[in-house]
Amino acid sequence: MTTDHDTHAPSKKPLIPKALLLCLLLLLIHMTLTGGRISVMLTGLSMGMSSFYIGLVISAFALLPMFMSVRFGRLVDAIGPYKPMRAAAISTLIGITLPFIWQHWFALGLAAVFIGLGHMAFQLTVQEQIGLAQGETRLKHFSWLSLSLSVSGFSGPLIAGLSIDHLGHRYVFALLAVAPLIAIFGDYKIRAYLIANHTPTPKPEVKPRIKDLMAIKPLRQTFIANLLLAGAWDTHLFLVPIYGVQRDLSATTIGIIMSSFALATLLVRLALPIIRRFATPWQMVHIAMVTAGLNFLLYPWFTDTWVLMSLSFVLGLSLGCTQPNILFLLRQTAPSDRSGEVFGLRMAFINGSQVALPLAFGAVGVAVGLVPLFATTAVAITLGAWFTRHADRQDQPFDDTTRPKRSTPPPS
Repeated sequence: MTTDHDTHAPSKKPLIPKALLLCLLLLLIHMTLTGGRISVMLTGLSMGMSSFYIGLVISAFALLPMFMSVRFGRLVDAIGPYKPMRAAAISTLIGITLPFIWQHWFALGLAAVFIGLGHMAFQLTVQEQIGLAQGETRLKHFSWLSLSLSVSGFSGPLIAGLSIDHLGHRYVFALLAVAPLIAIFGDYKIRAYLIANHTPTPKPEVKPRIKDLMAIKPLRQTFIANLLLAGAWDTHLFLVPIYGVQRDLSATTIGIIMSSFALATLLVRLALPIIRRFATPWQMVHIAMVTAGLNFLLYPWFTDTWVLMSLSFVLGLSLGCTQPNILFLLRQTAPSDRSGEVFGLRMAFINGSQVALPLAFGAVGVAVGLVPLFATTAVAITLGAWFTRHADRQDQPFDDTTRPKRSTPPPS
């Protein structure tokens, strides 16, 4: 009997360079997102828009992807990657071009919607594709993906800031539009590979349900870890700047503290090929969860810049190594005919966290202060490590033999 990988084994020879190319194309789309978010925010402020409306516009980047990512993942499973990637890159291009053509608050809102949807769709499809490799190669590909997102996460805002200062609020969008144009061209150049690399899946006899996926215990444990780690990442980005302002730290100091986090995520992802020789994916995830929990407990008790920089750097090392491992574990435990849907569900959780946490923490922080929020995050992520503590007993990082081949509804 042939497996789902054997049916197109000859096309796997160029997978490593193609996987790297896919990561580079995603880097361009993600750079458009990160640069576009900053550009939309600063352009809106220059127009005199209120902070309330700016918040609504920024939330639009994640709101629709939160509701549509699972449905889009099912679409990728059904029709393959080429057309979804092409549509996603075009959506990103439309979004980043609108404020260049029309400098208006409505154009900024539409830009957030189109860019957010385009990035969600492109990233989801790339994750599904590079996960087609097996064993150690798959983990290496996910390490490339995480590294590319680190680079674009740093370069996008930097390009946007420099462009606004030197070109103005209109032309920054024209400059950022170059990235999705290149992505559209790159997607077209590898269309034959993308089409050939998709194995059509038969239409399921039973309508797919998220509940069926969550019934798979290893998959459920991975989702729990992913949600807590993503929440810790978003909590750090939200709480630390506010904490710095409350402690009368300068904007430059706060920026340095946050930059140390970004630098650590980049460094640890460069070192992942070495680290994974000594630890399995679940071991790295658990170490990251425990370390992050201790970090959040310590944060509100210090005000010295060098201590906060060190804590931020250590947290970046912890959280930075988790994304490729989480993606690997999701791909390993997902049914082979629903991997796109699984990545879509992960993205829905992440986008939900990005929408809900700032709103909830903003309201609660006014009432009780920041220290309880740091402590709550620490307790939640540490408990998550405890509840998933047995997951690594079946951790087989370089073996696909236990992966579900087809999804089936649980027995009645």
